[in-house]
Amino acid sequence: MGTRAGGRRTGPKCIAIVGPFASGKTTLLEAILARTGAIPRQNPVSSGNTVSDYSPEARAHGMSVEATFASTEFMGEQLTFVDCPGSIEFAFEAEPVLAACDLAVVVAEADEKKIPALQLIMRKLDDLAVPRILFLNKVDKSIAGVRETLKMLQPASSVPLLLRQIPVRKDGVVIGSIDLALERAYIYREYAESQVADIADDDKARELEARFSMLETLADHDDQLMEQLLEEIEPPKDAIFDDLSADLRAGAVTPVLIGTAEKGNGVLRLLKAIRHDAPDVEATRKRLGAPDGQTVVQVMKTIHTAHGGKLSVSRVLSGQLADAAELFLSNGDTAKVSGIYRMLGKDQAKLTSAKAGDTVALGKLDNVKTGQTLSSAKGGIRPLVTLEPPQPVFAFALRPKERKDEVKMSAAIQRLAEEDPSLNLRHNQDSAETVLSGHGEMHLRVVRERLEGKNQIPIEGHAPAVPYRETIRKSAQQRGRHKKQSGGHGQFGDVVIEIKPLPRGSGFQFTDTITGGVVPKTYIQSVETGIRDYLKTGPLGFPVVDLAVNLSDGSYHAVDSSDMAFQMAAKLAMKEGMTACSPVLLEPIMKVEIVTPSDATSKIIALIPQRRGQILGYDARPDWPGWDVVEATMPQAEIGDLIIELRSATAGVASYRAVFDHMAELTGRLADEAMNANGKAA
Repeated sequence: MGTRAGGRRTGPKCIAIVGPFASGKTTLLEAILARTGAIPRQNPVSSGNTVSDYSPEARAHGMSVEATFASTEFMGEQLTFVDCPGSIEFAFEAEPVLAACDLAVVVAEADEKKIPALQLIMRKLDDLAVPRILFLNKVDKSIAGVRETLKMLQPASSVPLLLRQIPVRKDGVVIGSIDLALERAYIYREYAESQVADIADDDKARELEARFSMLETLADHDDQLMEQLLEEIEPPKDAIFDDLSADLRAGAVTPVLIGTAEKGNGVLRLLKAIRHDAPDVEATRKRLGAPDGQTVVQVMKTIHTAHGGKLSVSRVLSGQLADAAELFLSNGDTAKVSGIYRMLGKDQAKLTSAKAGDTVALGKLDNVKTGQTLSSAKGGIRPLVTLEPPQPVFAFALRPKERKDEVKMSAAIQRLAEEDPSLNLRHNQDSAETVLSGHGEMHLRVVRERLEGKNQIPIEGHAPAVPYRETIRKSAQQRGRHKKQSGGHGQFGDVVIEIKPLPRGSGFQFTDTITGGVVPKTYIQSVETGIRDYLKTGPLGFPVVDLAVNLSDGSYHAVDSSDMAFQMAAKLAMKEGMTACSPVLLEPIMKVEIVTPSDATSKIIALIPQRRGQILGYDARPDWPGWDVVEATMPQAEIGDLIIELRSATAGVASYRAVFDHMAELTGRLADEAMNANGKAA
């Protein structure tokens, strides 16, 4: 393989800032904006006054709960940064963002507990083929050496972590860095540009060793560089920079820069690496497979503002975009742009147009959703991004405290679901509940806070009802007679039924063995209707399943018999007969697949029996070093808050999928509790 050239590229760029929870992403964005002059000073997160995390919910909980966009200029180039949440509960926010970004800056620190969370992020970047730089944050607080830290972090990355800088220490304290490509030292100054310095004699040997290691990794993709190293020829700096840039863009390496975002240290070197090495929108357009020769816009986020209405934050992948432009969706629908804005957190600045590479908010695209692709081509183009939210793992049933707010709540939830496509809303017909599902307790807590705060709708919420069923253990025969005389035509229906249990999962079967027309065929259907109506709520208070009913005998009256009379007779027969059939409660049992870091597997296995679960087995997670998959069965009633315990045991990274497996009998105290909760005594 020959040397790969890669010159600096110009034009607007879009950079995602990602990383584990509390790694310093919001702080880094604040430092970048201050260094580039977009804001007058860098505010600490604790001040509650950062450009990102501007929502009341983010500030109340001290964490990012949505992707936040902020544009700035650096050395004449337009850069838009997107601060993505670090918590797994809000991780889906990053998916439509990452797909349209040119580069991700992964913020990490020397914390072994956060490696699984870092691995989740790196795998997502792999899946989307997004190039990345790792910014090793909080180096001033790290005791471990940088190279030792990289060895610890390497298992989280599928490609080599390539150290570009090493720290300069004085009396054990990090006071600056040495750039291994430039062979130049930089002494940190708080909230200011570092001071260039010569490499101290004490650091030269360490620098040479680290630099040679960097060049060896680059030589894996450059035969000429390999030859130069073997022949001990000093390679030209331009060639080294070309290799660094080319390998980053190809996803062959993840360059690692160091710093302390809280003090603004290392930020300028990061910005210069982004300016010189990050791919541009042309590379992103090709990666996504967007056509050339037309305007193509990818929607990254939907925001409903208090005064400006709906905004669709979008990346212009190609072409030009003017205000009032007409765009087309893949289904042929049209969308007319009503306002183009540059974002700086919650603030917007109006523009007259946008060009390829720009990340802007487009106003009032009412029929446009996050993740959709818009085009100037009539009829639209195929979607460039497919969003597949993970299966929800937490849910609650909600209703407004006042009935008058039902329509208002429904509209508010619809807007929230537009902003967050990972929310799932459904109506449970059995329990007559509106059930909202998401990716964790905090995820849904934020939704509730937005309903009550932003939308001024007081909400009542509780755990969703478990879909219990009931069945029978014994057979019985029962007559049911409905007779009523109230002047004029009376009502008469008389049936004899046989009730017997069926194997689990059989449902309901109805037959008749009527002979001699004792129950006319016209009314046999009425008998079945009455039985099915009764089965909606059995003697224990739940729908009845897995039984067969045979209509064997009965009688009728030529004048007083009717469809309704035979329905009533059937219900009476069922009501009286079911009590003799030894009714029993059934609960749904789910098959659960839990993914967890291997060092927490024993904890997960221990908690499963505590929730009446049965372990089916566990094994290494395919292609996920350091992760396991635990399979079990567990009652649905025990799964409601399972995710809270799983996340607590795994530093917030475990998750699960659950599918219905079978129904099982439930007796004793738990059955009594279920029936009492349903308003029915055993």
